[in-house]
Amino acid sequence: MTVYIKRMVIDSLKPREIAILDLSKSLCEVKGVDEVDITVTEVDVKTETIKITVRGSNIDYEGLTKVMSDHGATIRSLDEINVSKTKAIT
Repeated sequence: MTVYIKRMVIDSLKPREIAILDLSKSLCEVKGVDEVDITVTEVDVKTETIKITVRGSNIDYEGLTKVMSDHGATIRSLDEINVSKTKAIT
C-alpha cells in the first residue's frame, strides 16, 4: 500500500524581496505538484508571513521543502494535510 500527499496548507515566513509569483512558480515545478496558492497574511519590514496551499497527485515533500529553502522561506507549521492510499495491483 502506498500513501500519497494530495494537499498541504503551510504557514511560512519568507524574505520580502522574494516575490510570491517566483516562489509559486518554483513550487509548482516540484514533482507531484499541480497547483499552488499563496496568500500574504502579514507584512513586516524584512519578512512576509504567507499561507501556501499545495495540491497534487503525489507531492514530493522533500522537494517542496528544498525549493522553499532555496528561496529563503521557512516552514513555521503544517496546518492542514490530505493524504490518500492505494493498494498495489497484484
